[in-house]
Amino acid sequence: MDSHSSHLHFLETRIEALVFCANESLPLQEIKACLEEMLDSEIPTEDIEQCLEALKQKYLSTQYSFHVVEIAGGYQFLTKSTYHEVVNLLLKQKSKKKLTKAALETLAIIAYRQPITRGEIENIRGVSSDYAVQKLLDKELIAIKGKEDSPGKPILYGTNRKFMEHFGLKEISDLPQLKDFAQKEENTEDASTEIIPQEDEAEED
Repeated sequence: MDSHSSHLHFLETRIEALVFCANESLPLQEIKACLEEMLDSEIPTEDIEQCLEALKQKYLSTQYSFHVVEIAGGYQFLTKSTYHEVVNLLLKQKSKKKLTKAALETLAIIAYRQPITRGEIENIRGVSSDYAVQKLLDKELIAIKGKEDSPGKPILYGTNRKFMEHFGLKEISDLPQLKDFAQKEENTEDASTEIIPQEDEAEED
C-alpha cells in the first residue's frame, strides 16, 4: 500500500467513526473540519469524497444490515429497508416501556413507602391510581407482597428485581434519600412556593 492509499485508509476509518457516532446527518464540511483539526493540516475535499464513496460501496454488501446514505445535506448510517420490519418491532417495544407521569409518581410512592396498599397510594396522590398500578404490574416493576392485616385485607405492593435492574440499583437502600430532595428544594429560589399537583388525565391514572 503506497503512502496516498495509506492516507486515504486512515481518513476513511476516521470518517466512518464520525458518521457512526453522529446523531443526525453529518455534512461533508463538518467532517472536513473535524479531520483538519485532528491532523492540524488542510485536507483536500476530493479525498474526503473519495473516502465517503468507498464507505458507501463497502456497506452495500449484503453482510451488513445498514449502509451509508447521503441525506439531508450530509451522510448517515441507516438500516437497510430489508430490516425495517424487525427494527420497527424494537421501536414498538421501547415505546411500550415508557412510563407516564402518573405511573412514575405511583412507582416512586411504592418504592419509598413499600409495602403499601392502593388506598394509601391514592391518599398520597389524591387521584385514582388503578390504571397506574396495573401498568406497573404489567411491566413487572412492582409485585404483590401480600395482604395487610386490616379490615378488607387490602393488597400490599412493593418493588421487585426488575425495578432494581431498570434503575440500576443493587439494593433498595441505594435509592436517593428523601431528605436529599428536601435539602435541594430548600436551596432553590422558589422553594417556599407551594406546588399544587395537577390532576392527572384519566388515561394516565
